[in-house]
Amino acid sequence: MPLKPLDKIFEKDRNNPTLTESYLEEKAKLENALAVLKAREAAGLTQRDLAKKSGVPQSTIARIEKGANTSLSTMCKIAFALDKQVKISLV
Repeated sequence: MPLKPLDKIFEKDRNNPTLTESYLEEKAKLENALAVLKAREAAGLTQRDLAKKSGVPQSTIARIEKGANTSLSTMCKIAFALDKQVKISLV
């Protein structure tokens, strides 16, 4: 059985405010995780390399790449080490 995109699964429950908030929070964390992972790999860095360059523990980078919540300060350190910028958008 093929998997459905999360947005399709979520579509039927959009009117549930608790579910909506939780869904959007998890989606943002996963998008953040993917952005860090892709940028790190594009830079040719291991998690350990990025940890040394950013001053952020390797274990924290691993957690972020798995979708854990993180602070803006930590994201800025990682972005700077990757020669990137953090962009927050409220849409």
